[in-house]
Amino acid sequence: MPVEIFLARHGQNEDNVAGIIGGHRDRPLTDMGRSQARELAEGIINAGMTFDAVYCSPLIRAHETADIVAEIAGLPKPIVIDDLIERESGIMTGMKIDDIIRDVKTSIIQTEHITYFIDPEGAETFPEMIIRGQKVLDEINKLHTSGKVLLVCHGDIGKMIYAAATGQDWQKVITGFHLGNAELIDLGKHHDAHVIKLEQFNH
Repeated sequence: MPVEIFLARHGQNEDNVAGIIGGHRDRPLTDMGRSQARELAEGIINAGMTFDAVYCSPLIRAHETADIVAEIAGLPKPIVIDDLIERESGIMTGMKIDDIIRDVKTSIIQTEHITYFIDPEGAETFPEMIIRGQKVLDEINKLHTSGKVLLVCHGDIGKMIYAAATGQDWQKVITGFHLGNAELIDLGKHHDAHVIKLEQFNH
């Protein structure tokens, strides 16, 4: 049986609160973000899930989330995979979303929760991220032939890893579901209920 791969987004960090595009900026979790990571860990425990390995982005918001989840849920120490890093945001890095909409030349796709900026100067494109996401999947499948693996990363690259895993068009994926802070998805599930609602196990 092939390895089952699950993916979680990091908890809330300082840039999330400020409405800033973080990209490769390395801002830490907020107290709320740490609480979200603990809730994710408790949901994993209460759902009876376990993982043979945990991998994370090198950025502190993902690494700290992975550390909290692994410690509480009794999982292996997280291992960094550089390709799990968030999208390179180019000139948007460190800018507020409202300022980007006003000042930056870029196409926009608006969803209920997220404004996606498609092609600003210096930014990684979504098709480029799918290629990077496939590299992650290939690496995981070389390292693991069975069991369950958890990847802790970010919203944009997380969705493009999902697109790579499912073969879906990137535009369909970014508009199809919301991957919130410290939420979990099963990359082997190709149905509409993408996000695993672990909160049902926390009561």
